[in-house]
Amino acid sequence: MKISWKNLLLWSLPLIVIIFFLWQGFLVPTKNDLNSNIASSRMTYGRFLEYLDMGWVKRVDMYDNGHTAIIEAVGPELGNRVQKIRVELPTNVPELITKLKKANIDLDAHPNKNTNAIWNLLGNLLFPLVLIGGLALLFRRSNSTNGGPGQAMSFGKSKALFQMEAKTGVTFDDVAGVDEAKEEFQEVVTFLKQPECFTAVGANIPKGVLLIGPPGTGKTLLAKAIAGEANVPFFSISGSEFVEMFVGVGASRVRDLFKKAKDNAPCIVFIDEIDAVGRQRGTGIGGGNDEREQTLNQLLTEMDGFEGNTGIIVIAATNRADILDSALLRPGRFDRQVTVDVPDFKGRLAILTVHAKNKKIDNSVSLSVIARRTPGFSGADLANLLNEAAILTARKRKQKITIQEIDASIDRVVAGMEGTPLIDSKSKRLIAYHEIGHAIVGTLLKNHDPVQKVTLIPRGQARGLTWFTPSDDQSLVSRAQILSRIIGVLGGRAAEEIVFGDAEVTTGASNDLQQVTSMARQMVTRFGMSNIGPLSLENEETNPFLGRNLSSDSNYSDEIAIKIDEQIKQIVERSHQNALDIIKENRVVIDHLVDILIEKETIDGSEFRKIISKYTSIPQKYEYNI
Repeated sequence: MKISWKNLLLWSLPLIVIIFFLWQGFLVPTKNDLNSNIASSRMTYGRFLEYLDMGWVKRVDMYDNGHTAIIEAVGPELGNRVQKIRVELPTNVPELITKLKKANIDLDAHPNKNTNAIWNLLGNLLFPLVLIGGLALLFRRSNSTNGGPGQAMSFGKSKALFQMEAKTGVTFDDVAGVDEAKEEFQEVVTFLKQPECFTAVGANIPKGVLLIGPPGTGKTLLAKAIAGEANVPFFSISGSEFVEMFVGVGASRVRDLFKKAKDNAPCIVFIDEIDAVGRQRGTGIGGGNDEREQTLNQLLTEMDGFEGNTGIIVIAATNRADILDSALLRPGRFDRQVTVDVPDFKGRLAILTVHAKNKKIDNSVSLSVIARRTPGFSGADLANLLNEAAILTARKRKQKITIQEIDASIDRVVAGMEGTPLIDSKSKRLIAYHEIGHAIVGTLLKNHDPVQKVTLIPRGQARGLTWFTPSDDQSLVSRAQILSRIIGVLGGRAAEEIVFGDAEVTTGASNDLQQVTSMARQMVTRFGMSNIGPLSLENEETNPFLGRNLSSDSNYSDEIAIKIDEQIKQIVERSHQNALDIIKENRVVIDHLVDILIEKETIDGSEFRKIISKYTSIPQKYEYNI
């Protein structure tokens, strides 16, 4: 591994600091050479005076400003040999010097050596120099990382990623399921490549295109495809990167971004999640965010101000178009608004075809069957579905993806991870009756979606699941279909009541009851499907700045509110009674299906309908008009 001297210095800086403090505390040289004359023993001052009176002391060396003495003495107690003895002297004994001189004893005083000042000076200079050098190196490194000198403190510079020749690796061939949006953007690409075709008839280049749609529908992928197809300079930035904690930074970054874009025009500027900076101004309890609003003002000015942005096409993406400022949406800024919605059956099939190119899928797997079984899936959901199937295939050590892995992946994406199968016979039988109740009511109702699968294998929070697959994409839903779904959802609770009695009814239908109440309320208050009349009493639109549930004001009187509650209760009670009737009339086949489900844990839709056909007539024979 190659280590540069810069990294070595950065890693060694803490070690240098530790060594410095150890040096200052312990390794500074001594003040004098007292330790060079090592004394073999110590003696008290009184005993020293006795030796002096007996004439045994031959030499005295004074150290530490007269506080310590090393004496050389000879006497019988010392074996008649010269020995060095250390004596700690009192602080004020002037008579001692006089006494030593009278005894003609060799006396020598050793002053302190002034080396400490030099070491302190070196130590005090070394640490600041090392610290300043390390900070300078870090500063220089941050400059080089951010793209040149001065970038470390340039908060107002744009953080947009720039590609002179946008090689995103994505073209229109890689985008499927959004044919209408592709047509719009192919026109934009032609405008960038051959503007004379449009300017010849007086057409102006569009200034902005806003992509609106749910998450995962391919808005960012479309922007990458535009950049790859147009082969023009491409700037990409997220809306959240404009605003910082420093005042004025957002507006400065917008100016810098458009300045760079004008220098490279014609070009594309892509702003992802523009709702982070483009929210309505003056909203919220505190009156809005001044810094964000100034950033938005600068963006509005750059897109359609006095100077204009000739040759720059701004493409923005959001899934929160309801909170964008109206000035941002007007023609002249975002001239076109393209809705990228959840794909239909043909779109899902095209998306699956694109994502299946690099997957090893068994020949028996039909992508059209998968597309028909996944209504409501976005492009990201379908890509995740095939990826999960590939992971499961690798985990099972298989060579190709089969329909079993596809089924398991659909269940995982929709309902969650597979849990531990139930063992308790009572709970398992109760859940089996609950799920069979859903399935048989849905199968026998005329306007209900067909059953795709019934299983007792837990997934996520559900202990059992009943899957229904719509026969086609339903953009419009009739009153009969909504009522059939309400009755089908109540089939699980109805089966528990008929088989086990009211005392044994469980909390397993709590989510079912929430769905039923929601559907019945929408029938009354939004769709005009009740005796109150064709009135829309509650709007789907809410104020997101006050919270989605806090701002839903009622636009009707208390008398109408009472009628709404009565209608909801009437719809639910009649639907519940219809579900009870279906369960009672088909109790024999229900018991038989429960025994099969407990044994096999999963019953396929075709097998389910085949068993029912032996006991009752299919197609569905029940039709209710509440």
